[in-house]
Amino acid sequence: MAMHHHVTEWDGRRIVDLPVAAEGEIRRLPHVLRLLLENVVRTGGGDAEGARRAVLGWLATGRSEAEIPFLPGRVLMHDTTCGPALVDIAGMRSALAEAGYDPGLLNPVLPVDVSTDHSLAVDVFGTGGAMARNLENEYRRNGERYRFMKWATGSLANFRVHPPGTGIMHTLNLERLATVVTERDGWVMPDAMIGTDSHTPMVNGIGVLAWGVGGIEAESVFFGMPVMLRVPDVVGVRLVGRLREGVTATDLALTVTERLRRVDLADRFVEFFGEGVSALSAGDRCVVANMTPEFGANSGFFPVDGAVLEYLRATGRSEAQVALVEGYCRRQGLWFDPAEAPVFTHVVEIDLGAVEVSVAGPRRPQDRMGAWETARAVRALRGGGPRATAVGEVPDGAVAIAAITSCTNTSDPRLLVAAGLVARKARALGLRPGAHVKTSLAPGSPTAERYLRRAGLLEDLEAVGFGIVGYGCTTCIGNSGPLPEGAQAALAEGKVQVAVLSGNRNFPGRVHPQLEAGFLASPPLVVAFALAGDVERDILNDPIAEGVYLRDLWPTGAEIDAALALAGDAGDVALAYDAAEASRMWAELEAPEGALFPWDPASTYIRRPPFAAFGAGEGMAPFVATPILVLGDDITTDHISPASAIPAGGEAGRWLVERGEDPADLNVFSSRRGNWEVMRRGLFTNRSVRNLLAEVPPGSTVMEGGEVLPLWVAAERYRAEGRPVVIVAGERYGMGSSRDWAAKGAALLGARAVLATGFERIHRSNLIGMGVLPLRLPPGVTPEGLALTVADRIEVGVATLTPRGTVPVRVLRADGREERFEAVAAIETSLEVEVLGRGGLLPLILARVTERPSGG
Repeated sequence: MAMHHHVTEWDGRRIVDLPVAAEGEIRRLPHVLRLLLENVVRTGGGDAEGARRAVLGWLATGRSEAEIPFLPGRVLMHDTTCGPALVDIAGMRSALAEAGYDPGLLNPVLPVDVSTDHSLAVDVFGTGGAMARNLENEYRRNGERYRFMKWATGSLANFRVHPPGTGIMHTLNLERLATVVTERDGWVMPDAMIGTDSHTPMVNGIGVLAWGVGGIEAESVFFGMPVMLRVPDVVGVRLVGRLREGVTATDLALTVTERLRRVDLADRFVEFFGEGVSALSAGDRCVVANMTPEFGANSGFFPVDGAVLEYLRATGRSEAQVALVEGYCRRQGLWFDPAEAPVFTHVVEIDLGAVEVSVAGPRRPQDRMGAWETARAVRALRGGGPRATAVGEVPDGAVAIAAITSCTNTSDPRLLVAAGLVARKARALGLRPGAHVKTSLAPGSPTAERYLRRAGLLEDLEAVGFGIVGYGCTTCIGNSGPLPEGAQAALAEGKVQVAVLSGNRNFPGRVHPQLEAGFLASPPLVVAFALAGDVERDILNDPIAEGVYLRDLWPTGAEIDAALALAGDAGDVALAYDAAEASRMWAELEAPEGALFPWDPASTYIRRPPFAAFGAGEGMAPFVATPILVLGDDITTDHISPASAIPAGGEAGRWLVERGEDPADLNVFSSRRGNWEVMRRGLFTNRSVRNLLAEVPPGSTVMEGGEVLPLWVAAERYRAEGRPVVIVAGERYGMGSSRDWAAKGAALLGARAVLATGFERIHRSNLIGMGVLPLRLPPGVTPEGLALTVADRIEVGVATLTPRGTVPVRVLRADGREERFEAVAAIETSLEVEVLGRGGLLPLILARVTERPSGG
């Protein structure tokens, strides 16, 4: 319970008196720490006072080693993180029942919302009825999984699924779920949450404290365990000036990503402040906040001000709710003051007036460049050689995919309207993309169709190939569907083909397994590149078509404002979502009932997992292991555990075909995350993964006798011999999506530890959740420098684990030599130490549920 002298009455309800709890220091604290302070005072239990003092103690140096608990008010998931989490829960319920316990002991104790947005593929495009046909295919491919999700809605408390067609989780959060300030149980409090997607901080753009966690950590929050974190470093980004005419929020987001990737933001929070914040709309801010994982932080926070109130009104929130938000934030010191300069750990300044029309690529979202520089980037991919002669109309550097996709940019109506205006001008000039370009528009929200149609822009977009293909993540997460024939033919001849998308990630093979290059761009720029047909040009100054330049198509700010004024209607949100959630297809979907899920041993989608059991794992003790994988830098979760289409000729594909699945339509890996047999067979099979132990195909390793085996087969052999294994990797290991299967895969391979030069935050947490120890290699020790062979052994002398403590490591060479170094445990909290000691979060959850007093 909160300390009584920090609680007061406000308009008949209880609140934490934040200015009093902050002891007069409220204006010096960054807003994210003000919100954490409120949370620990209200929810921190017996140690609330200690946590309060820890937050205030941060002010002395802008740093802290103290731990605090964060208890969010709600959790948001999408269907492909919800799937494996539900499989875990169903597995744990089965384990409880088999041990003689009531399976109903296991229920979420706070609201959990699930979007269904990660399974829609762009099979049909550029034609009438594409959206309906794509949705039919989605249900056909994923019906079993959706029935499982529907079982959960009937069997679990506090669990709600938003069915297919209701848009991307982050847009749903912004437009419908987020309250900014919440009333519950007689309290008024900030709306604080976590999500199982790394782009959860998008809602930071409207002043909601939220960040992404792995699905495994989210499961612990379901059942009442707080997120434990150090009082975080907070990096302040001072914004000055204002964006120039013709520069978009996307250009700003890519610039911020480029700048902040130069700063060490691991486990740090970012907060924007300064006069430039007031020059940005809430939509602008959300586009920037969405890129938080790309710049490597926990948050990209913008405090509440008048722009947030305008957004709430524009999306249909009641005047009473808007008044509550303003009154509470002003009362509590949570209202943004552009002249305020809180204490920060570090400050970065960005001049909005210096931002230019940009793209990022061709392989990483932080590699921003001027939009005119794409030809140079593609030339580098070719090794600097000349551009190859066109095959028919498809040359080197051609645009194979042009997609307006992803929460990043389609959640901001201003950007979609700008794309529509480019399409309108192109249509008037008779322009259309070539047949080799796969075009698509997949907005984040069903409201988009309403406002684009009202502004008269939907027909213009359809006329140039950008009709709506559905409401989901689509191309941005690899559900881009097959390439046009012309693009496939050009690839077969060795020509570079690229994707241009309004997404947030462009890692090789992510957008499409055949495409190594991708450029992130604003929605209007995506349309322009589609019309140009290739990126081998200066898009700003070279003609897009004969006699037509980008300046002829690009809308002015006034034109965008006029179209938005015509488009806007605050009633759209409720009408659009209500219609989507009343979907006939979802209502007619039959689902099992009961507290226990009826496992089907013949299922190729849902299988009981081996790790959702009592006492699974071995805890932490010294061990000697064999290296099964040695990897370089920038191994993303896409490389580790793919999301894209399952190839029929791969290990996973063969397993499915042997069980009667159609080899021509095996669905995507992300849809099979409830089946551990499929998922372990897909590990590290991305075509750009190199195992430095030997020259072996992706997804393989070498044994001591020289035999080359798929990783999962090698892992089974090592397990049968009782031999633990380790994975060694370079910088930024596990960057990208918050994919719990990247960590579950490591556990199923038998990896006791991952030794890496550096870890991405969420993947580090997920590894711990699966009982796998993350160890940071010391400066100067790299995977390449270690030059490991499969005959070498790695001794990890872990005994007593402590957060950020050292762990002795010995490399035992096959020739008798030894090398010693001290690794650092990539552990942040005492709870993570406990998780590792239990062998993972799932065994810990089961232990806590069964150890709870009766009725507790």
